[in-house]
Parts: sequence; C-alpha cells; structure tokens
Amino acid sequence: MTTIALCQIPVSPDPGANLKRAREALARAEGADLAVFPEATLTRYGRRITELAEPLDGPFVTGLAEAAREHRTAVIAGVFEPGGADGRVHNTAVALDADGRLTAAYRKIHLFDSFGARESELVAPGSEPVVTELAGLRVGLVTCYDLRFPELTRALVDRGADLFAVIAAWGSGPLKEDHWVTLVRARALENTTWTVAVGQAPNPAESSDGFGVGRSMLVDPLGVARADLGTAPGVQLVTIDPETTAAARATLPCLEHRVLGGNRS
Repeated sequence: MTTIALCQIPVSPDPGANLKRAREALARAEGADLAVFPEATLTRYGRRITELAEPLDGPFVTGLAEAAREHRTAVIAGVFEPGGADGRVHNTAVALDADGRLTAAYRKIHLFDSFGARESELVAPGSEPVVTELAGLRVGLVTCYDLRFPELTRALVDRGADLFAVIAAWGSGPLKEDHWVTLVRARALENTTWTVAVGQAPNPAESSDGFGVGRSMLVDPLGVARADLGTAPGVQLVTIDPETTAAARATLPCLEHRVLGGNRS
C-alpha cells in the first residue's frame, strides 16, 4: 500500500511564492509516501517562462528537494528548464525521492498547440517516455496535453509502469473540464493502471489566462474515480493498493489481448 498526496495548489508567476506554497502543502501531506504537484509549479505560463526557467540544480528544485528530505516524502512537480532548441525551454516533470535525490526528469513530448494556444513558441518538445522508481512504485510521467495521446501511456505501461502520474495546468473552456475527467479515466481503464492526476487550482488573481481547472483525481485500474478534489485548493491523501491492479487485470486482461502493437515486455 502506498499513500499519495494530491497537492492541488494555485500557481502564481513568482517562483518564490510557489515554492512556499509547495512547502506548505508538503507539511499538510504528512504521512504520504509521494506528493504530486501540478504542471508548471515553478511559475505560471506566459512569455516570462523563458526568463524564469531554472536548471535542475537551481533554487526551486533544490528547495523542493530540501522539503522532500524534511518530510521524508517523494515529490513530482512541474518546472521549466532552459536548454531547449532555439532559445526555448523544456516543460519538465521532476521526480525526487524521499532523500531529495533527482530520480528522473521527463520533458513534455506533446506540446499544447490547440484551442488557440501555441506552447511550441516557448517550449521545445522532449522525445523519451520516462518511468521512474518512487515510493516503491514504478511511476510513468505524463504532462497535461500528453493525456490526449494514448500511445504514450501504453509505452509507459510497456516499460513497467504500475502508476501514471499526470500533472497539468489544464485550460478552462467549453467542455474542457469534461475532456479532462474523461481522458484521465480512459488512460487508467485502457491500461488497467492506477492513475493520479493533479492539476493547478484556479488562481483568481491570474484568471485571465484560463489555466487551472482543479479536478485532481485518483482513478483505479477499472476507471473508477476514487477521489476528486473539485476546484478549491487542497491536499488530499489517497492510497494505492497493488492487489487492486492484479484483480483488475485478472478480470480484464486487455493488455494480454493486444494484437496491434505487440505484447507487454
């Protein structure tokens, strides 16, 4: 059994303020083995991300690592990292273990060039799916728009993921919240894999950009939502039971029944 904290926090343009919020959320998540924060926890989306991006040994990730060590809790959070092509940055999910060690950095593959947005103007895409060991689990990392591409989570489950951690700054708009809930449940069900999905809470002070609908969720391997935080900021502890995965896959062995794309390795 693994205890996971869904840390649905609002995000501001100020990295210092966001680090403070993350530390406060970790204090509220006492007892969790893993705490998951939203995409872009470092700073809110906008042109300034190219100026505020930090290397992975910079003050923001270092501060998260210190908090992880203090609370003995592994952490997943979204940052912006310099070093992309043509002066662009990477939209990166960092994974830190309970000792504060960086175990993985996943650079978002699918960029949000939809619904009138052009993430690719500021962000360079990554290319490699990432599964990392955290809190006794093999965790596959997924960032926001990635959720619309089932081939990514299938690649992660083929690499042995027994949990998907989805981090997001999901945009608001007609049907967008419905898309989020549907896609999170679909990725869990089609792969019979526990899925933790954490989004930014709405930030009224920054509401003009439309990012952040909340609705952080825990979904079980049969697609049932076990927790849903709604829209308010909050921290909720949930539990992952690997026996539930085994039971779901015995009942619904769809991964074994695949014809296209081969079998699990």
